[in-house]
Amino acid sequence: MGICFSSDSVNQSPTTTEQLSSVATSQTTGNITSSTVNSNVSGNSQFSAASGGDEANPSGQILPLPNLRMFTFSELKAATRNFRSDTVLGEGGFGKVYKGWLDEKGTTKGGSATVIAVKKLNTESFQGFEEWQSEVNFLGRLSHPNLVKLLGYCWEDKELLLIYEFMQKGSLENHLFGRGSAVLPLPWDTRLKILIGAARGLAFLHASDRKVIYRDFKASNILLDGSYNAKISDFGLAKMGPTPSKSHVTTRVMGTQGYAAPEYVATGHLYVKSDVYGFGVVLVEMLTGLRVLDENRPGGKENLVEWVKPHLFDRRKLKNIMDSRLEGKYPSRSAIQIAQLALSCIESEPKNRPSMREIVEILERIDSVHEKHKEVKVNSRPQPSSRAQKPSQYRSPIHHPRHNHSPIHPRHDINQAYPLPPRT
Repeated sequence: MGICFSSDSVNQSPTTTEQLSSVATSQTTGNITSSTVNSNVSGNSQFSAASGGDEANPSGQILPLPNLRMFTFSELKAATRNFRSDTVLGEGGFGKVYKGWLDEKGTTKGGSATVIAVKKLNTESFQGFEEWQSEVNFLGRLSHPNLVKLLGYCWEDKELLLIYEFMQKGSLENHLFGRGSAVLPLPWDTRLKILIGAARGLAFLHASDRKVIYRDFKASNILLDGSYNAKISDFGLAKMGPTPSKSHVTTRVMGTQGYAAPEYVATGHLYVKSDVYGFGVVLVEMLTGLRVLDENRPGGKENLVEWVKPHLFDRRKLKNIMDSRLEGKYPSRSAIQIAQLALSCIESEPKNRPSMREIVEILERIDSVHEKHKEVKVNSRPQPSSRAQKPSQYRSPIHHPRHNHSPIHPRHDINQAYPLPPRT
């Protein structure tokens, strides 16, 4: 789940239902209902999208109650082939994530099973139960195209599991930093599309009455579907924002080193714009193709943000640190605009950082100008003379049109992050 440092430890996961304060389940219905969810979740007391949420995010909504399916452990064992090692998609502080195939009742012989991702708590995890509970409480009620959809959960004895929609392209981290022939470099257009999607997801969280602070924004928590649409995953560290009369909430320091905002690390004061700092770090990673922290880099370059900050002001200096896998195929004007946006996001003072809504508007504007520039380029190409064209009756009967492959749908659709195990 991505906790790399913490100021204190989390209690072990519970074994009795009385200890689950925010989610109590019904064994008979298979869903969480209003009668089985207590006051921590019901009554819309924690957050709502009443003031500006729907206006700012017409495609997102906050449900009054979680609407999740309750899976049995035997169902998930069958779906993951008994949690076989070749179905593992990844591993974090919470435990391992498995790929599963869900055979719904009534599926026809020719029908296909639903592909799911199953996150299984490591029973030795110290952070597991609180994060499992947080995921159910937040993702169970939040619905937005740029948030990963939580389908359900399982809680049997000490077994805690979460079931999500499957994201075919894996994580942004794998595409940016993965190596090997199966990992294709992300073209510029795709990078911009991913950034806009992730920004919209964070903006939705920040738009509710009682803003949701995500607290662990990083490349590995941005997942991509088959068309490279970005969705934010892993709400284990999500926290309700401050009341209108407060600027921040004070909490123990948890998150991922390099992405966590400096004011939060130093004081435990968590601001809504602490998320903006993490977004700025991902902007820098997207430009450079480098990890935020890497001890294998030469001295003075281990911390990416500190190293490249002076380069983000100047177009010529920026060119020297741009991801070499782009091969120079990017608009320099858009790159410097994103570099300047990254600088504003990683400001040391939270109040000097832009809001996520402002970031969405800036990125969409950059994308719009880039698209218009591409259209002008296409339209300005010289057309072949009509005299030079052969009459249609003299053309070869075997005509092979030239296929322009979209950067969003590359020719080779292979991804080692989500390997497909053989069916048995």
